[in-house]
Amino acid sequence: MKDVKQQLTRLFKSNNINVANHRMEALGQFSQAEQNVADINLILEKEVALMTRWKQKERIADIIQQPLRVLNATVGKPYETKLDFDKLKWVDITDFYFEGLEDVGLHFDDKTRQIMGVPTQSGDRRITFKFKVEAQIEEEAYNEKTFTLIINPDPRSLWKKIETDKNLPYWKEDDVTVFEPLGDRHILVSSKRGRAHANVGSFREDDYAFAELPNNWNIVVVSDGAGSAKLSRKGSSIACNGIVEHFGETSSVEGMAEIDEILQQAAADRDEEGSRTINRLVYNNLGKAAFAVHKKLEAFSRNEGIPLKDLNSTLIFTLFKKYPFGYALLSFGVGDCPIGVLNKDLSEITLMNWLDVGDFGGGTRFITMPEIFQSDKFATRFGFKVVEDFSYLIMMSDGVYDPKFVVEANLKDIKKWQDFLADISGKNDENIQVDLSIGNPDIVSQFSAWMDFWSAGNHDDRTLAIVF
Repeated sequence: MKDVKQQLTRLFKSNNINVANHRMEALGQFSQAEQNVADINLILEKEVALMTRWKQKERIADIIQQPLRVLNATVGKPYETKLDFDKLKWVDITDFYFEGLEDVGLHFDDKTRQIMGVPTQSGDRRITFKFKVEAQIEEEAYNEKTFTLIINPDPRSLWKKIETDKNLPYWKEDDVTVFEPLGDRHILVSSKRGRAHANVGSFREDDYAFAELPNNWNIVVVSDGAGSAKLSRKGSSIACNGIVEHFGETSSVEGMAEIDEILQQAAADRDEEGSRTINRLVYNNLGKAAFAVHKKLEAFSRNEGIPLKDLNSTLIFTLFKKYPFGYALLSFGVGDCPIGVLNKDLSEITLMNWLDVGDFGGGTRFITMPEIFQSDKFATRFGFKVVEDFSYLIMMSDGVYDPKFVVEANLKDIKKWQDFLADISGKNDENIQVDLSIGNPDIVSQFSAWMDFWSAGNHDDRTLAIVF
């Protein structure tokens, strides 16, 4: 009864009723009355209920006001962010769900406690977290906490694709992909206008050419027009077509026939002197071709009344031919476009040229530069290799080399080339697969789609030629 008496005293005092000392005996009797005991207990129950509800309300308010930050998402990119209830001190949340996630392609995974999915819409999305805490009854409405999920747009969607003006001089196709026989092999080549050019409606500056030549030689040419050169689209075209035309001329056919003769003789006799002779013939024949293209570019600039530098273009080309003893490959390169030959079991890479690169991007050289032919390095620009067989001859502009190999040193790493082929075969973020087989009827469309790969910061023209 002591507790009842104390509670009565507290209740009276809160209502400005002070019980005098001489009334204490009466208060004791009053506190023992059955009805009064029941009323006091009821008051205590109501007080406890009120305090519980108030603490619950405070707790709900704390959760609602508690800052909640989640990772930003990007449209089209797989997303996941964990809600750590222990770290958030939400262990007293007994039931919850989200509103607004499904609208943007996301959901909450109960097992991993992650918001995950692939966002479909960009913007600052208001997500509602509906929850109940301990002691809330089933009939009560869910409490609501809103937070912002920032979904960035797909960077690719920000790039415009403006068609080039066909009325401008030296117009060329923006994107070209072809697959054709080439000698005893096939060539798959794609040349794509870069996003940076498409965004402003400017031209594809890369170019390529290939052909079957007399005496069963075959040639593949790639040229990358300089972005700073006003008419590099024409310069690269002149360079590629000029090389093919040169090797179709009688003097070049005779020069290649001489290489044929020496090659077969050297192979039969295992003649080292023959190899030195071949190196000299490669230098003479391919050097003449490169210089002839340079003169073509000079003549064009003179006739059009434009500076030669407006035609600045890199140039790489490779000739190959099958013999009874294997394949002969001859190459030339100026600029930053690599040529690689992979052996049959993909265990070795042979680089057929070195790249003109500088520490600050200022090292690139162009076939338009007269000093190329006067440099003591000119003789090192030629490559000669005899192999029993090969799986792929690959030539590319820096629009492919930069994002896929990053630095020149990686070109010497066979693992990087194996990864590159795996990428083409489908091991990439977009899961775009190219079946590099002669019988694939979709090889052109597959390769064209793969060439549109996304690489942040790499939006230059792309040209990639694969002989297999």
